Amino acid sequence: MDFTHDLTSVIAKSFGLFYLIALSVGITIYAYWPSLGKRFDKAANSILDDEDGPCR
Repeated sequence: MDFTHDLTSVIAKSFGLFYLIALSVGITIYAYWPSLGKRFDKAANSILDDEDGPCR
């Protein structure tokens, strides 16, 4: 099999496409995993826990 520039670029583009699809599916599954909801809620509200009141 002769590896030309065209063949390697097609392989790289196909691998990159499937890599990005798998990465986005993995991130979406991680973000919506039910047991991680409390961790995300705590992170979202942690900035509000340190405030005593409005800035003056």
